[in-house]
Amino acid sequence: MRLVLFDIDGTLLNSGGMGRAAMQKALGQIFGSPGNPSYRYDGKTDKQIVREVMRMEGHSDEHIDSRMEKLVGVYLEGLREAAASRKFNIRPLEGIPELLDALDNRDDVILGLLTGNVEPGARIKLTAAGIDPDRFKINAFGSDHEHRPELPAIARRRAGETLGLDIAGDRLVVIGDTPADIECGRSLGAKAIGVASGHYTVEQLQAHRPYAVFSSLGETGKVLDTILNA
Repeated sequence: MRLVLFDIDGTLLNSGGMGRAAMQKALGQIFGSPGNPSYRYDGKTDKQIVREVMRMEGHSDEHIDSRMEKLVGVYLEGLREAAASRKFNIRPLEGIPELLDALDNRDDVILGLLTGNVEPGARIKLTAAGIDPDRFKINAFGSDHEHRPELPAIARRRAGETLGLDIAGDRLVVIGDTPADIECGRSLGAKAIGVASGHYTVEQLQAHRPYAVFSSLGETGKVLDTILNA
């Protein structure tokens, strides 16, 4: 049995900038500034983004923590409004529907999410892209832990708690578009598959020594074989 854990932004879907726009709006409303426009969100958890951006603006961790939950609430409301407005081109990335269907049809694979999004935000984005969030059975979200390297162990533990499965670390497959996705499961022995569908090139992802790298997940047969042989 393999637990296959997908990142969301830049891996499963492109939200057309919806997430960043909602976060910047929330930061401006709660902290008075949207933060440095050059700060990169990819590979970060939602709460990590808030903390790092607001530290750069001079806010203390204590002050950030005191407003974090309110900020997340405002951010989620912004996501809902943006998704409903249809102003953003939110879409699944190349090959994703076909790959998810192929994995879903197997009895030796469990589909899951490993994402920096807080859980409600993940559901909003997936639904807006036409991907059913409930097809992912074992998940770890940015609302579970602020630090991404903690998430693979959370997913593995949930497989035991929810499905009664003791899945070895090297039977976890993490699929994502950033170096953070590749690195996060290394301590467990997870196999990482990089995909250059976000802001990193194949060469940049290969530098982090993943199990495999693809330019996209569009070659369903080849990607499926790689996952099953990982």
